[in-house]
Amino acid sequence: QEGEVAIVKAAKKAGVVYMLPTLSSYTLDEMLGAMSPGQSVFSQLYVNPERSRSEEYVKKLENAGVKALFVTVDAPQLGRREKDMRNKYTQQGSDVQGDDEESGEVDRSQGATRAISSYIDPGLCWEDVPWLKSITKMKVLLKGVQCAEDAVQAYKAGLAGCVLSNHGGRQLDTCRAGIEVLPEVMEALKGVGATRQDFDVMVDGGIRRGADIFKAVALGATACGVGRPVLYSLASYGEKGIVKMVHLLQDELLMVMRLSGTPNI
Repeated sequence: QEGEVAIVKAAKKAGVVYMLPTLSSYTLDEMLGAMSPGQSVFSQLYVNPERSRSEEYVKKLENAGVKALFVTVDAPQLGRREKDMRNKYTQQGSDVQGDDEESGEVDRSQGATRAISSYIDPGLCWEDVPWLKSITKMKVLLKGVQCAEDAVQAYKAGLAGCVLSNHGGRQLDTCRAGIEVLPEVMEALKGVGATRQDFDVMVDGGIRRGADIFKAVALGATACGVGRPVLYSLASYGEKGIVKMVHLLQDELLMVMRLSGTPNI
């Protein structure tokens, strides 16, 4: 029942960074309140059609000491998630939705996914990058890049990095996983002079074993994002389950490094 609050606490204990979601089962204040002194967290951002809402949200993140802002760019609309549509989940999920809920402007008859689409600006584009950079001193990265050309454009736009992702395979059927795109992205960035020091490339989707992390780092990734294993661990064993899951991945990664003759990253 502790949801994202438990994940924040577990991330601190496990020594990993948690990315706070825009749409969550707990409010932003509750998630920030669960942070320990000195804890490093990132935040994921869905840009709201009302830009003033996003600006207010980002200011709150920055004031709380959040280190980086990951702007989701692979969801101009959310995919057709038929299980969700059949479930017709009707509860409010996040404080950023409150005003719209009270005015009755949100259609929840097709489930939470379609309702959530109301809070995502489908018109977000490259011309909005200067605005994103102007509203915060945090590092700004793009989450959901799926080709080398976009990674290069993000670098040229002065962003701090990108996450190669297909949104957990829940957006567009048959699109490539982030790790498949990674080699061509690294080659293209090298061609325009980008280095690991000035542009981070991360990957998520399908990270289930330490060997998956090893492969991603070997191909050039700075870091990996883990999604479903966190939720499985939380649902089954709570906060302790997440810590155990992270330790399993760390142990597996060390084993693979040793067996591959790789003493350090």
